Amino acid sequence: MLFDHDNDDPIRVLNDAESWELLEAARHGRLATFAAGELDIVPINFRASGRRLFLKTTPGTKLAELTIHPGVAFEADGVMQDEAWSVVVKGTARVLEHAAEIEEAEAVGIETWLPTVKSVYVEIEPQHVEGRHFRLGAEPEATTAHDY
Repeated sequence: MLFDHDNDDPIRVLNDAESWELLEAARHGRLATFAAGELDIVPINFRASGRRLFLKTTPGTKLAELTIHPGVAFEADGVMQDEAWSVVVKGTARVLEHAAEIEEAEAVGIETWLPTVKSVYVEIEPQHVEGRHFRLGAEPEATTAHDY
């Protein structure tokens, strides 16, 4: 995806629609949780649909942490040869328990990395979404100004 940058600025703030378009095309990200005074961040497979994020997991530390403290942060990004992007989502995670919710999550087609059974679906309801697009390149030479 190509983004125009104003004034050759290497960083461009993405609007909400652009951020969601990137999230909907991505499949891998990182989930940050906080519980019992500990921060944790783990790689996850996910799918974005309807301005919500869905993931599948198994009972364990990640699930326990987001159950204890449902406030989470999530990040997905992409790096190409001369551009990159990053989208951060802050929101609330909840385990899906009702059949209709689980069917909706199954329909988005989350593909897992590992050949393990993952039977728990989680939805992240975003409260804040922030995206950036970057033009990659070498650092310009620094100029120094001296006040005498």
